Amino acid sequence: MNRTRLVCTIAAIALALGTPALAGPARQSGQYKLIILSEPLGGTYAQGSSINNHRAVGGLATLSGNTVMHAVVWPWKGTAQDLGTLGGPNSAIAWPNRNEHGEWAGIAETSEQNPLGEPWSCALAVFYFASPTGDICLGFRYQNGTMTALPTFGGYDGFATGNNNRGDIVGWAETTYQDPTCNGGQVLQFEAALWNKDNEITELQPYSGDSDGAATAINESGQAVGISGQCGDAVGGASAEHMLLWQNGTVTSLPTLGGSYWNTPMDINNNGDVTGFSDHSGDSVSNPNFTTFIWTKKGGTEDLGALSGDNISEGLGINDSDVIVGVSYPSGHGFVWSGGTMQDLNNLLPPNSGYTITDAQDVNDAGDITGSAQDNATGTTYAFMAIPRK
Repeated sequence: MNRTRLVCTIAAIALALGTPALAGPARQSGQYKLIILSEPLGGTYAQGSSINNHRAVGGLATLSGNTVMHAVVWPWKGTAQDLGTLGGPNSAIAWPNRNEHGEWAGIAETSEQNPLGEPWSCALAVFYFASPTGDICLGFRYQNGTMTALPTFGGYDGFATGNNNRGDIVGWAETTYQDPTCNGGQVLQFEAALWNKDNEITELQPYSGDSDGAATAINESGQAVGISGQCGDAVGGASAEHMLLWQNGTVTSLPTLGGSYWNTPMDINNNGDVTGFSDHSGDSVSNPNFTTFIWTKKGGTEDLGALSGDNISEGLGINDSDVIVGVSYPSGHGFVWSGGTMQDLNNLLPPNSGYTITDAQDVNDAGDITGSAQDNATGTTYAFMAIPRK
């Protein structure tokens, strides 16, 4: 369910589904100006996960040796900031944040070992780089130079995904219940969580009959989206049987694209429009076939497909103009969708840019995009900002 890790997990699945293929002919070359952000910590991988309307980018970067990563903020025309951790080796801003006041939400490892040996929430955050450390990991709020751990429902691990300008943060956290539907080393039940500006935690109820859940994004009106299902196969799979919208104390199951699993809203804008990815009929936990969707109250759930030559895709971010960004597989290229058309971002860069955009994670209301771009000559992957040319 973590995108830094979920994208990586999905990439492995996608590559197993077919040979990577380039996505369609180039068109409208040079529509975006590409800005490569510094890799401030000495490693060779960085990702922009979030971009706000002040063009501040939040994400992650590896330290020298590429076995540890930290949450990083790149201010617009400023010096990159290492946000540190909660005492353990790793941290990350992994999802779009919707805060314009310098507040960030993410996940960080502590210095305490998880006595149950549960790997999955922490493992998702460090999936690219290292085996799970066994440390407890918690959601965090970062504000005014301080990283504060967010409480759980009594269990060990938690995860913070998105926030808004009211100081609300959403994500998921473990309870004390040993859930018999769990597998893969997970032991405790986890539920969707909402933390208010005072870090007080409230459970967002799963859909009727489901045992576990997670929230992924929240807008200025307090509408939140996420998933619920069973604990098993907690990266998508059985945990994402239902796509949910929480508002005014009620939970609604959004229509899927017909599949039983991997149905995951990833972002919601201030109009209440949602993007993410959803399976089609004929799927299984081990055989996902999802593509990007947009859900609106008026139009319902619409399948946006994938880039030409690809068969699966994820919508990862949406702005208030319904511009959607994400990643398509097996090409492993970032895309932008607007006005009914999905385009490969690599076809919209200046000729011979020297970089390949491997994923687009978020888009702000000006249409600026962030994600990851690989240097074609060195293989180093950087966080980037792509700015539309007027």
